[in-house]
Amino acid sequence: MSLLRLSSVRAGYGGLQALRGVSLHASEGEITALLGANGAGKTTVLNAVCGLVPIAGGDVFFAGERVTGYPTERLVRMGLAQVPEGGKVFGELSVRDNLLLGAYSRRGRSSRAEVRDDLEEMCRMFPVLREASSRRGDTLSGGEQQMLAIARALMSRPRLLLLDEPSIGLAPMAAAEVLRQVAALRELGTTVLLVEQNVAAALQIADRGYVLEVGQVVLEGTAAELLASRDVRRAYLGRDYEGI
Repeated sequence: MSLLRLSSVRAGYGGLQALRGVSLHASEGEITALLGANGAGKTTVLNAVCGLVPIAGGDVFFAGERVTGYPTERLVRMGLAQVPEGGKVFGELSVRDNLLLGAYSRRGRSSRAEVRDDLEEMCRMFPVLREASSRRGDTLSGGEQQMLAIARALMSRPRLLLLDEPSIGLAPMAAAEVLRQVAALRELGTTVLLVEQNVAAALQIADRGYVLEVGQVVLEGTAAELLASRDVRRAYLGRDYEGI
């Protein structure tokens, strides 16, 4: 079942049309990867979905409802959360307070006990956050900040999580750990739409994927099909790629 569906979406910034009729879907409980070179329109897809970029044409459907033009705050209440590129934690706040802010959209709908339980679950998933609970967000390493940003988004109990380049700028070991945690989100039943610069790593954890070029979908398929695609190998993986 498709939790998210884009139908011929056109969107952009000012007079620049970044998306030229993008159609795709993300199935419930799966990780869907958005792949492509810089400037292909991947981040614009995420921003269009969550209402940060006006849609000039086409439609967005979430949980069976047409949500084209909905304000971001309404989409968040419906169960959508985004982690932008770089994570962007609140540096002056403690790790714990960052996490509690993630549950703000649930006020009036969740008890304090439920929020505490979710806080404990985030610390179980990301043990480093328990150890750093009282530290300021800006004292964490890049990888730790990315984990905090993901955990903060999960505190809203999203049905759909939009992740924009979660491994960018991280050391290889930190990047691998972040992506391992993204793969584990299936256990929570969270649907993920993932933009990731490391195409091979993204397809190793994704169920399906789309390749964008200049604002258009040029390839789509299961992760295995895209890994086996000659075009994907030539453009993003190198001719000699044999898997990870």
